[in-house]
Amino acid sequence: MRIGFDGKRAVQNFTGLGNYSRYIVDILCQFGPENEYVLYAPKKRENKRLDKLTKQYQQLQLSYPTTSSWKKLSPLWRVWGVTRQLEKEKIDIFHGLSNELPLNIHQSEVKSIVTIHDLIFLRYPQYYHSIDRKIYTYKFRKACENADKIIAISECTKRDIIEFFRIPADKIEVVYQGCDPSFIHPVAEEKKREVRAKYQLPDHYILNVGSIEERKNALSAVQALMMLPEQIHLVIVGRHTEYTDKVEHFIKENKLEERVHIISNVPFDDLPAFYQLAEIFVYPSRFEGFGIPIIEALYSGIPVVAATGSCLEEAGGPDSIYVHPDDIKGMADALKQIYTDPERKKNMIEKGHSFAKRFSEEKQAEEILNIYKKLMK
Repeated sequence: MRIGFDGKRAVQNFTGLGNYSRYIVDILCQFGPENEYVLYAPKKRENKRLDKLTKQYQQLQLSYPTTSSWKKLSPLWRVWGVTRQLEKEKIDIFHGLSNELPLNIHQSEVKSIVTIHDLIFLRYPQYYHSIDRKIYTYKFRKACENADKIIAISECTKRDIIEFFRIPADKIEVVYQGCDPSFIHPVAEEKKREVRAKYQLPDHYILNVGSIEERKNALSAVQALMMLPEQIHLVIVGRHTEYTDKVEHFIKENKLEERVHIISNVPFDDLPAFYQLAEIFVYPSRFEGFGIPIIEALYSGIPVVAATGSCLEEAGGPDSIYVHPDDIKGMADALKQIYTDPERKKNMIEKGHSFAKRFSEEKQAEEILNIYKKLMK
């Protein structure tokens, strides 16, 4: 098969949807080497992680607008003009990896699949600007209606697609996400020492990773920390937003500057060491499409305390602990349980690591390739 992908995020984004796009292309090249894969992107951009993939896999190519007029109108090319190029280049299936498809894809001979990550903008509209919600709703709904098949990254997202867009359940397949292999392998002791020194990480800390925004609710973890012994610290790794200022104000007001460490702009290569040096991972997010940081934590051998209310139980499995995102005492109690019960902590680590194996690269690649094959019959 010749499989085309919406490669905008793979080329231009270095977190989130970009990581997902590169991850999917990587595992499909590994476990479906008989196919050809083409990433269609509106513009070129230097991207070392993507360069590594194109050098590693001969069956992976990049494609950009081919005419001068479409080069000038590259955003429109992605939603309209690329379809003709797909037909010319004999693409069998086009896979929109980040919630979107060309608006005219259903009028072509090319089969189409879209991955929908979440509909948080509809579930929690207060976190989004009105114009953004309208644009997302139009694009995501059209992609779901026009696609031959939809991949949802969790059962939670599948339920939301059915509820908000009235899409038949049999059109949607759930394929979970995985994490980068660097979280699966033990980090060298020398690298750990280097990272601890570079960021002045404390000896005993709870870790939280993700954009520091209102929905992800890092403030709850800070509040829970106040109920824990003073030698325990909290390290928050993520992109700085306006909400970060609110968290920092609370830290200052409650004299927690010595115990809470907010760190932004951490290079990806340093991140596995942050996990493997931590004692517990806390993820109090109010709503997620899936929750990859939980998978990263389970593979890193640390127990997880996460929030109820979305799909985090799907990511963390039955042996992680879940509390309501506003239950500060419940969160503190869960963290205390892990600290004071070494046997339970050990059990959570072992069972969590075992549960994470269901998100293996091979399993996900096999599920996606099977969807492709069924579509071509």
